Amino acid sequence: TKNELMPARRLKMLELLYKEFKKYLKRKRTVHKELGSREKVQEARRVKMLHCPSKAMDIKSEIYVLRDQYAEISSSSAHLLKELELHQSFKENGVPSCELEGLESLGSMLRVVVRNDVALSNSSVQWFRIQPKGHKKEIISGATKLVYAPEPHDVGRYLQAEVNLGGETSVAKTAGPLDPAPGLVDYVETLVRNPETDYNVVVLQMNGIDQPTDSIHVLCIGKLRMRLAKGTTVIAREFYSSSMQLCGVRGGGDAAPQAMFWQPREGLSLVLAFETPRERNSAIMLARRFAIDCNIILAGPGDKTPW
Repeated sequence: TKNELMPARRLKMLELLYKEFKKYLKRKRTVHKELGSREKVQEARRVKMLHCPSKAMDIKSEIYVLRDQYAEISSSSAHLLKELELHQSFKENGVPSCELEGLESLGSMLRVVVRNDVALSNSSVQWFRIQPKGHKKEIISGATKLVYAPEPHDVGRYLQAEVNLGGETSVAKTAGPLDPAPGLVDYVETLVRNPETDYNVVVLQMNGIDQPTDSIHVLCIGKLRMRLAKGTTVIAREFYSSSMQLCGVRGGGDAAPQAMFWQPREGLSLVLAFETPRERNSAIMLARRFAIDCNIILAGPGDKTPW
């Protein structure tokens, strides 16, 4: 009868529900097992990383390096865009563009040249050194000629000449930071081991007055002081001090790559010519190295940026 069939159907439905419930519990246990295994894997990785801190530090350092490189590239790109806009404005306004000729390395000579055959007789020039990071521009006091011989302080920096042509300013800049002279750093490191080093020089100027160039003087660079003498006659002998100045010659001329400006003390300035640009640059680097050991920074007139 109908009343007898109702319990049978209900029992069958209950069995089906029970089977579905068992499937649900099975799926739930599988999900929990997968989640547990994932957590175990993550925990294992964390423990492994804790036991290998060097790998974590390497990854962290690499991230910092990449961030610095990205910031530097972004800054350089912005600076290059500004320069491009400047050159485009010069071109649109009919201002002649300038370029630099010469090797962009220590020991060379850089020369400003202007396109379109523009005369430079009535022009004025000022050279600058620019930091690669931040593009901080520093004037090179006294560098106002169309030619400039880089000195050790310029290595790793851009060099830029700003030329005033009849009220309009044109800019010429090195393609990259100035390169060092090959082998010069190692050569200076060997000289540092000696208590003093002698150089044969010719005195070109003394206090701005030209001197006879037919006699050889000896410049001695020691750990505590510098001395210039001709035979037994001492021209200058001074300990490293805050009043001493030293740099490459900035007034131009064919001998500029091998000429050095030296102010031993206030009231006495000398321009010395060395046998080669290598000797001149090594003398500057050696004197500055010894001066730093005496807590003195040797720089040229107007220089404010320590190296």
